[in-house]
Amino acid sequence: MNRRLLTILLAAFVVAAFFSFLVYRLVSSRVTTVKPAVTVRVITAKSDIKLGTILNADSLSSVEIGSAPKGAFLVKDQSRAVGRGVLSEIYEGEPIIENRLAGVGSGGGLASIIPNGMRACAVRVDDVVGVSGFVTPGMRVDVVVSGMPPGTQNLTQGTVARTLLQNIQVLSAGTDIQKDSEGKAKQVQMVNLLVTPEQAEALSLTSNLTIRLVLRNLLDTKIVPVASTDLGSLFGNLSASRSSAPRKAEPQPYSIEVINGATTKEEKFATPEGHK
Repeated sequence: MNRRLLTILLAAFVVAAFFSFLVYRLVSSRVTTVKPAVTVRVITAKSDIKLGTILNADSLSSVEIGSAPKGAFLVKDQSRAVGRGVLSEIYEGEPIIENRLAGVGSGGGLASIIPNGMRACAVRVDDVVGVSGFVTPGMRVDVVVSGMPPGTQNLTQGTVARTLLQNIQVLSAGTDIQKDSEGKAKQVQMVNLLVTPEQAEALSLTSNLTIRLVLRNLLDTKIVPVASTDLGSLFGNLSASRSSAPRKAEPQPYSIEVINGATTKEEKFATPEGHK
């Protein structure tokens, strides 16, 4: 092999080694400047937690995530979550959020899920309403009452029905504040509705009236004016048609002229139809 070829090969090797060294330094410098990802460990639900349940240490777990959701409890803050009631269902592995827990010391059950300024008002329902398949917590209903208004016993309008409240949330059905595993309704005699203090007063006046809960779409939150309906108006057209029907003409009597000698007298007799 001649010396010139060896010189070229050696020069090429030196150049390759030099550039390899530069690439290595460049890559290594970038790798060392990348900061490790910052993670935090937050409190999560060990299993599904039902509405109204009081949290305890056995129902909680933790997981390390990159960024904690707003209001999430860190591991060091676990004591602040224990002993508080759950305002909405929390599923397994889901972080525990501050605004989904009742206030400190408020406990669990129905009372813990009543927002500030609102009231839970119990309404007695009949068997038809109780087993109609929609009286489950979380549903939205209108409250319709019917009865005889005071001082109207001698009037012809009769029973009056009125939509008293609209878009009212069902807090509990019977003793349950949450749906069963299949989301089905069961027979109940009492339903708790989430109302304002003023609405609670109005409901308290309906104890002697018939109450109906009317199901509405959860997305339909519009409050519309609804006129009252009385029993007389339901049959108004029927009464009018009867009063406006043509009356049968009364039969006219017929007369006979009786001539007795020089005396003439007219006698009137009723038709056979008139005797019927």
